[in-house]
Amino acid sequence: MPPAVYILGLSVFALGTSEFMLSGLLPPIADDMNVSIPQAGLLISAFAIGMVVGAPLLAVATLRLPRRTTLIALISVFGLGQIAGALAPSYEVLFASRVVSALACAGFWAVGAAVAIAMVPVNQRARAMAVMIGGLSIANVLGVPLGAFLGEHFGWRSAFWAVGAASAVALIGVVTRIPYIPLPEKKPELRRELAIYRDRQVWLAIVITALAAGGVFCAFSYLAPLLTDVAGLDSGWVPWILGLFGIGALVGTTIGGRVADAHLFGVLLSGITASTVFLAALALFASSQIAVVALAFLLGLSAFFTAPALNARMFNVAGAAPTLAGATTTAAFNLGNTSGPWLGGTVIDADFGFAATAWAGAAMTVLALAAVAVALRLQRGGSGRSRSRLIAKSAAAGTGSAGAAVGTGSAGAAVGTGSAAGVERAVPGPGATGPVTSADCGASPGA
Repeated sequence: MPPAVYILGLSVFALGTSEFMLSGLLPPIADDMNVSIPQAGLLISAFAIGMVVGAPLLAVATLRLPRRTTLIALISVFGLGQIAGALAPSYEVLFASRVVSALACAGFWAVGAAVAIAMVPVNQRARAMAVMIGGLSIANVLGVPLGAFLGEHFGWRSAFWAVGAASAVALIGVVTRIPYIPLPEKKPELRRELAIYRDRQVWLAIVITALAAGGVFCAFSYLAPLLTDVAGLDSGWVPWILGLFGIGALVGTTIGGRVADAHLFGVLLSGITASTVFLAALALFASSQIAVVALAFLLGLSAFFTAPALNARMFNVAGAAPTLAGATTTAAFNLGNTSGPWLGGTVIDADFGFAATAWAGAAMTVLALAAVAVALRLQRGGSGRSRSRLIAKSAAAGTGSAGAAVGTGSAGAAVGTGSAAGVERAVPGPGATGPVTSADCGASPGA
């Protein structure tokens, strides 16, 4: 594996840590900035909004730019965003720094995934993506708890400085190790790719992803104050429990990635149902220290068990649009990461308490289950004709396989999920050339 791929993994570690570390820093940020915890929670939504906007926008805007130069510019802007956050004199400046950092983060994901795949042979694409996505998993296991630890002992600004330092190391690696990547000879046909948004299954996949992710992050974003104010745990426990969530996420990603290829809807239904049950249990037993510790692990497991299937579903229904499939997935996940914390903050502002965020999250995941049921019924009823027509056209224009058109798009599809998952073994509609498999996309279920 080229060393440059590991540099991209290190970069993703910095990106992922910055995105999720605020879940352990909300109380000190709220105190320092003289805002409420729900207002501080909007900083999480600010980053997610930047990702929602930035993912499709920068995926298209950087298509014809030199990849290495683009990566250097994006990781530089991201690092400067962390410094701006560490020095922010007001809540408004901190909010703006989060949006700018998120835009750079979204762009780096889109370009970095394409670069990782371009640097390795076809039979090593899954391994390359596993290294990149591994940076996100390690960010959840180590980076987020470390950020909470720094915030507890040295102030919340120290966590931003630490991510800024990691970004500087990543920048040096990108400058010295990322080779020149030639642009593809054939220019993407954006009009044809935009046609995926006429498919209702694509919109259902967006809704399912946003609701499933939003439900978990509605509660997870306010886990720190729930642990200290409701369960009565000392604040020193927060980093360890966040790390436990990360371990659950790592386990869930591994298991979900292995089974989603053959049982995509089964994983969606069982994983989202499990998240609903765990969220309801968190609301009911929020005052029990043992329960909240166990449920933190279980929520991480169920959320990331579902993530590979969410990723795969989107790429299956939008597989004929390699440029936008991954960007749409990233945007959908971060739409959930925007709406979830916002809903949780609204519940807290209404004086329902921190535990009520879990009830609100459970309501979102119930809606996600309903959307999965609708998508499954449409698929079984043969309403996947538009999806099949798009994939069939892609195959006819390419080499006879839907996978021929997805190339780097499969890498992009994994961006928002933390897993390079295999793709659904779908029931093809009329005229389809056959199901898209993990082999077509250059990804494996176990990646």
